[in-house]
Amino acid sequence: MFNPTVLALFLSAATAVLGSPFTNVTITGRNCGTTITEEKIRANEAHFHANLVPPSPAKALAAAAPTVSVYFHVISKDNTLAGGNVPDSMIADQIDVLNEDYADAGLAFKLAGTTRTVNANWFNKVGPDSSLQTTMKKQLRTGGAAALNVYTVGFKSGDAAGLLGYATFPSDYSSDPKDDGVVILFSSLPGGSTTRFNEGKTLTHEAGHWVGLYHTFQGGCSGSGDQVSDTPPEASSASGCPTGRDTCSGGGVDPIHNYMDYSDDSCMTSFSAGQITRMTAQLRTYRSINI
Repeated sequence: MFNPTVLALFLSAATAVLGSPFTNVTITGRNCGTTITEEKIRANEAHFHANLVPPSPAKALAAAAPTVSVYFHVISKDNTLAGGNVPDSMIADQIDVLNEDYADAGLAFKLAGTTRTVNANWFNKVGPDSSLQTTMKKQLRTGGAAALNVYTVGFKSGDAAGLLGYATFPSDYSSDPKDDGVVILFSSLPGGSTTRFNEGKTLTHEAGHWVGLYHTFQGGCSGSGDQVSDTPPEASSASGCPTGRDTCSGGGVDPIHNYMDYSDDSCMTSFSAGQITRMTAQLRTYRSINI
């Protein structure tokens, strides 16, 4: 369900402590870091529906899924793995996870480039709306609206301490192209040591926002929800993998396995058909991806 509220991810009862080689970080929330007012949401949705780009007839004849170019920007405090310098193998595994998770949507991802920057300030302090993240993105962002830029950082201090990630929406691109992209915790990549969140689903979730999706639980048991009709209403975000959880009467069991909920990585398995319809329309309309 979608709600015009703060897009902030807080895992209600979750605390994951990073062990070796990722040390001294305690995860207390999964924060997308994007606040959006009701007025802005209404305007965005009105613009989306007024400018909706329908599927192209040529798409029906296309044999291959459209491919999103992914640019990984590895930000570290030093050249060690513990300092955020994730190896190419972890990045490759993350791309594999994206391709698996978005296959049903007919969307593919391909690594187009990797940059490595040693900058302790960026690694430790980058967060939503900070001047540091603005500087970082202006210096590193590559490609146009259809290019997914991923920045891996440490979220170690300041307002960003303990975050797992945050993202921009497709409709934000035209007003601030350099801000477009996803920022995630480096140790949330597959094989990382963020307990319960180290299978690469953090990027799947944040990329979900990048393709235009909202959280399944937004709006609670009432309201217009996430603009998707087949995600059952949910009173609050899920934590762990609470099978059979049903927080809103009459709407069906909570979508705890959905990538846009807050369940553990191991519990996340799918997007709904309605979410796929929405994301493909958002990609055509705002990112010129013919899907």
